[in-house]
Parts: sequence; C-alpha cells; structure tokens
Amino acid sequence: MFPLEKKRAFVTGASRGIGAAIARRMAAEGADVALGYEKSAFAVSAIVDEIRAQGRRAVAIQMDAADPASVVRAVDSAAHAFGGLDILVNNAGIIRGGPIESMSLQDVDDTLAVNVRSVILASQAAIRHMGEGGRIISTGSNLAERVPAEGTSLYSASKAALIGWTKGLARDLGPRGITVNIVHPGSTNTDMNPIDGPRSAAQLNRMAIKRYGRAEDVAALVAFVARDEARSINGTGLTVDGGANA
Repeated sequence: MFPLEKKRAFVTGASRGIGAAIARRMAAEGADVALGYEKSAFAVSAIVDEIRAQGRRAVAIQMDAADPASVVRAVDSAAHAFGGLDILVNNAGIIRGGPIESMSLQDVDDTLAVNVRSVILASQAAIRHMGEGGRIISTGSNLAERVPAEGTSLYSASKAALIGWTKGLARDLGPRGITVNIVHPGSTNTDMNPIDGPRSAAQLNRMAIKRYGRAEDVAALVAFVARDEARSINGTGLTVDGGANA
C-alpha cells in the first residue's frame, strides 16, 4: 500500500534531520520527492539515490531560504521537474538563541527571513502549481505555543507567526480544496538538538514521556497529514513532543 503514490512533494531543508526523514517517509509511501538544500550537497545526493533505488523520482534543488528569489525559483524548479506539485513541506529553519539583548539586527532579520518569509513565499509559489487535494505543511515548534525557559524568544516568535499564517492560509485555500497545517516537533534527536547536548536534561524533565523524539516520529505525522484520508485536517497545529506541552 502506497498512500502517497503519484503525489509530487517538495521538502525544504531536506538534507538532514527532520527534513531528511520527511523526504524518506514520503518516498516510502509512494511520493516523488524534490529535496531542497543549502550546502550539504553530498548528504542530499545520498538521499536522492536512496529514493531512486525505491523506484521513485527524486531531485535535489539547491536553495537559500534567506533569499526570496532562490525560494521561489526552487519551488518552480520542483514543479517543473515533476510536472506540478501536490505537497509542499516548509521545513527549512534556523535558531538563534540567547538573551534577547544579545540578538543583533542580523539575527532578527535572518530568523524572520528563513523561518517566516521563506514559508510565505514558498507557499505562494507552490499554490500556482497545486490543484484540489494539495497539501501545505510547515514545521513549527512546540516552543511556538509554550516557552518554558529563557533564551528562545526570537525563535519562538518566528514559529508562533507560522500558526497565524497556517490558519489564515487554510481559510484562503479551503475553497480550492488545499489544506494547510503545521506540525510542532518537541525535543527531537538531531544535530541541531542532540540527545547528549548540554540542554537535554532540562528538556527531558519537561516531558511526560522522558524520551527524546526521533525525526522519524515527526515524519510519520507529516506524511499522514499529506494523505488523502487527512483531507479534513485543516488550519490546525499537531504537536509531537512527548507531552512536554501537556
């Protein structure tokens, strides 16, 4: 059974971590996948080879999520490669942590450019290539809804902005049969937040289940939301955080 068979997906930030897991899961469920990446050409090439070995189409598309023209060009390239798009996963993101008084203007601009503006522009570009049944799914954060510790104000603000974007865009695109949702990962064992990192003990302490999530856990939910059977899930946030925000 391949619930995403004949679907065409573009996943940004797909060379590692959650994005790579999403790309792999979509392919395993039958989708052709375009993988957006910035610098890790070798890593993304290996994932492309994996997907092609499963009999699915896959392409790697270099993009800079902080560059508006690059974002739009990447979406258009993915659609051109597959003859259209059915699924957009806005996964590229950055985090600049620390006391807010230490945040530079560049930190603010970079965070908003990658975490917010690129999502808006990629979604805007993808809509031109989508028909009824399209899916736009963004990677948020459980820190968008609850901030239990200091040092994440800027990051949390950028991810919280995506909640409003998701709800508004779901209203805008509902008449066209396109759903828009956001998935909020909690502490997930990736190179951005490793399980053996300096802040892992405090994060584990906040969870109802004292266990770091896996990138595959997030990918499974994203893939489900992309399925036809999830057509009534729209304009909402779905949290995968072991109960940290419970």
